[in-house]
Amino acid sequence: MPLPDIATPIYTLTIPSTKKKVKYRPFLVKEQKLLILALENDDQQQILDAITKTIQDCLHTKVNVADLALFDIEYLFLQIRARSISEEIEMKVTCADDGETTVDVKFMVDDVKVNFPKGHTNIIKLNDELTIEMKYPDIDYFTKINFVGDEPDPYELVAKCIKRVYVGEDDYTPDSEQESRDWVEGLTSAQFEGIQEFFETMPSLKHVLKVKNPKTKVVNEVVLEGLSDFFA
Repeated sequence: MPLPDIATPIYTLTIPSTKKKVKYRPFLVKEQKLLILALENDDQQQILDAITKTIQDCLHTKVNVADLALFDIEYLFLQIRARSISEEIEMKVTCADDGETTVDVKFMVDDVKVNFPKGHTNIIKLNDELTIEMKYPDIDYFTKINFVGDEPDPYELVAKCIKRVYVGEDDYTPDSEQESRDWVEGLTSAQFEGIQEFFETMPSLKHVLKVKNPKTKVVNEVVLEGLSDFFA
């Protein structure tokens, strides 16, 4: 007689950027092994493939992970990992007041939220006629900054994130990333800096902890931001 199927629990969460409710399951041992191997090998493409496959396989609601915003991916992955391993996060943090004392902290995953800075917008008006609609960085960028530590080319990043360009009432969609890159290089420095504000105020996975240094008795504020601060 074959071994019985193993039932896995199903959870629901809301994707931060779209407010769409999706159903998902914890990741399985085979997916955990894939993630561990990818991280141990420190190979960007392998990490990218493992994260993408894990999220995509765990989602019961049809969603294209490649189309999600960076902070959506961070939030989804943290939630899936929490339901798979533990809903409580344990880690060590270093107290900033002396730069050396470490403190053990615990907090619940559900206390971690996506922070939406006031005034943030993906519609950027460069002049009276020219407006740009931006999209958020994709999972490739997510992997670079969280696990590989690469510093992306700011011009390449802007080019990758241009969704539409509006000139008056006409709108244009780039045919390729190279076309976007060439177009970006024709901007003035002031216009480019205006676009950079989109990234500087971009929503992010964020949690603030108050930690008392046992040696100095000073209360430190520790800001955890981005999945790499939560991943262990």
